[in-house]
Amino acid sequence: MDLGLKDRVYVVTGATRGLGNAAARELVADGARVVLTGRDEQRVADAAAALGPNAVGVAVDNADPAAAARLIAAAREAFGGFDGVLVSVGGPPPGFVADNTDEQWQAAFESVFLGAVRLARAAAAELDAGGVIGFVLSGSVHEPIPGLTISNGLRPGLAGFAKSLADELGPRGIRVVGLLPARIDTDRVRELDAMSADPEATRAANESRIPLRRYGTADEFGRTAAFLLSPAASYLTGLMVPVDGGMRHGF
Repeated sequence: MDLGLKDRVYVVTGATRGLGNAAARELVADGARVVLTGRDEQRVADAAAALGPNAVGVAVDNADPAAAARLIAAAREAFGGFDGVLVSVGGPPPGFVADNTDEQWQAAFESVFLGAVRLARAAAAELDAGGVIGFVLSGSVHEPIPGLTISNGLRPGLAGFAKSLADELGPRGIRVVGLLPARIDTDRVRELDAMSADPEATRAANESRIPLRRYGTADEFGRTAAFLLSPAASYLTGLMVPVDGGMRHGF
C-alpha cells in the first residue's frame, strides 16, 4: 500500500531513540523527509546520519519557547516545505504522589505539556489543508499507570487539548491524531520494569495482561505512526489510537 508519503516533510521531536526514532525511521523508509530533534547535539547528529539524506537533525529542548518556530523554519530551509509534526517527548520522572517534587512537576509541564502545545500551535498556523499534527501520548490517557504520577497527570490533559485542536482545525482540512502506546519494548519501558524487585516477573505479569501476550516492538509503533501521519489516513482525525496489543479492553 502506498501511503503517499513521498517527499512530504515532517518534524518529529524526541527522535534520537525510542518511539520518536521508530516513527522517523518509518516515515523516511516510505519516502518522507524528516527533521528530527533531541536535546543532545551529538545524538541528534548520529540519529539523522543513520537515516540518510532525507533526515536532518536539530538539537533543541521542547521546553524552549523558541523551539517551535526554529523547527518549522528548519523544515522549510532543509526541504522546502512542511506537512506535519509528530510530538514525542520522553517520559517524566517516575514516582508516586509523595515522591515527586514541585520542580519535577514544573519541568515536566514545560517539556511534556507546554512544549507540545507550543509546537502544535505553531504548526497549526503554518500548515495547509492536508497537514497533520500527531501526539505520542500514553495508555495513561485512559488508565493511570502505577509509579508514573506526573505522566498520569499530564498526558490526559494533552489528549484533551488534541481533541479540541482537531475540532478547531478540521474545517481547514488539518488533521490531529494521538497514539497511545502501552508496553512497547523500548529503553524507557525496560527501565520502568527494572525498577521492580524482579524485572522478569514484572514483564511476564504485564505480558499476561496483553491479549497478544507480548510487548510491542518499536517498529510496530513506527508503522502505525507513519500511517496516521500519511495521506492514506486522510479521513482520520480527533482520535486516540491505542498501540497496546489489545491491552485496553474498552472501546
